[in-house]
Amino acid sequence: MNTPSALYIALISETYPPEINGVANTLGRLVDGLCGRGHRVQLVRPRQNIDPRGAAEQDVLLARGWPLPGYPGLQWGHCSMHKLLRNWQRQRPDVLYIATEGPLGLSALRAARRLQIPVISGFHTNFQQYTGHYGFGMLTRALTNYLRWFHNRSNMTLVPSVSQQIELQRRGFDNLELLARGVDSQLFHPAKRCTALRESWGLAEQDIAVLHVGRLAAEKNLALLSKSFQALQQAHPQRRLKLILVGDGPQRANLQQQLPEAVFCGLQRGEALAAHYASGDMFLFPSLSETFGNVVLEALASGLGVVAFDQAAAAQHIRHGHNGALAVAEDEQGFIDAASGLLTDRESLRRVRLNARQHASHQGWPAIVELFEQHLRSAMLPVQALPAGRTQY
Repeated sequence: MNTPSALYIALISETYPPEINGVANTLGRLVDGLCGRGHRVQLVRPRQNIDPRGAAEQDVLLARGWPLPGYPGLQWGHCSMHKLLRNWQRQRPDVLYIATEGPLGLSALRAARRLQIPVISGFHTNFQQYTGHYGFGMLTRALTNYLRWFHNRSNMTLVPSVSQQIELQRRGFDNLELLARGVDSQLFHPAKRCTALRESWGLAEQDIAVLHVGRLAAEKNLALLSKSFQALQQAHPQRRLKLILVGDGPQRANLQQQLPEAVFCGLQRGEALAAHYASGDMFLFPSLSETFGNVVLEALASGLGVVAFDQAAAAQHIRHGHNGALAVAEDEQGFIDAASGLLTDRESLRRVRLNARQHASHQGWPAIVELFEQHLRSAMLPVQALPAGRTQY
């Protein structure tokens, strides 16, 4: 039996660890997994203030970056087509994976098509949904058209959830394939629960820590987070509840004014993040803009009672009443009722949390990386090298 040959893969992204966001986390896991399977990965990214982990051992091609408005610490990559052409003419990748659609990703797409290198793109972020939250609603249609044009010029576009796949198909995106996400269930584990951390939040063991982890930004629907917590306090006056927010972002100052009793923990990483998850009891995730939502799996793996809308990761991994609670998308009262239902009695919440951990413990990254490799190899098949009907640059 022949062993599959190792691949030389160029991965293009405007974000990468140690930056903290779902895209960076996913790409870090995929790169680690590919390298662990014997492949060589060239990382093409903007220069960061802090070098990514393992930068000395990685093949990294740096581009200039511009600050991304509304997202401090993140960048657009500078258009670098000629730099990429020179680099890839000297050493040609077998296949490209373009994770972001900014100027750097567009440069990579154009260079790859000129050099006849197969390309897979990833749809990681619903940028077209963000425009209304940041006062640019008139750009929504234009941005959707650009994203469709961009992704339809790759051999294949990977999407993280079935709901996202259906939505993009409805909008005319072609050649979509599913690549879900995994979770490190040894890092995110109920055993990381920390009594001292809970005490610093002002909570005893029988009290309820209502947790939210994520970017504190307009597109995350955080108004519903505060509304839900206040409703929980009114519905369950006999229970001592505390809202714990982990993360940072442009909405933090406003939220601190609105929620003076909440605990704001800021950005957390690694073991500290795992301890924050495991020291919670419920996890409220009101976002409607996710392509997946890695934090949902992290919360499930940590043994929390997760409340979310029935889409993206939650739709794939939560069975209502069994290992979490779901509400129909945009049904705010349904979301509040679902959260309140988890607190009806202690035994129900305990059972849901046990089932959440059991389910998430089987959602590891190795199978995701293996499927990712299969997609990369399928894009290299000669019949798919240039999709029919696509205009060559």
